[in-house]
Amino acid sequence: QVQLVESGGGLVQAGDSLRLSCAASVRTFSTVTMGWFRQAPGKEREFVAAISSTGGRTYYADSVQGRFTISRDNGKKSEYLQMDSLKPEDTAVYYCAAGYNHYTPRFPSAYTYWGLGTQVTVSS
Repeated sequence: QVQLVESGGGLVQAGDSLRLSCAASVRTFSTVTMGWFRQAPGKEREFVAAISSTGGRTYYADSVQGRFTISRDNGKKSEYLQMDSLKPEDTAVYYCAAGYNHYTPRFPSAYTYWGLGTQVTVSS
């Protein structure tokens, strides 16, 4: 059984920072690709960032490149998303995801398991 639980969301002002965490109850956490997606009201879910099983490769959406940093701790079975220089357009529900497809990490189809999401709201 696999369960992903996000935390760390909240209300911040533009320019502030926030760090999201994802705790994964996955036996073979070190073998899965981990990712972050987000969905704003009235919009489709979009890719934010992903990290390979070993942490050796990272992937970012153009909209967050240079501002967000994804990381993981296989010992703690956790994934993190450090978000700096937040903008109002970053406002969304952020979802943690895990999957065994290592070839298309930017697409939601690569992921088998999803968390329920954590709200991030950035005011202007």
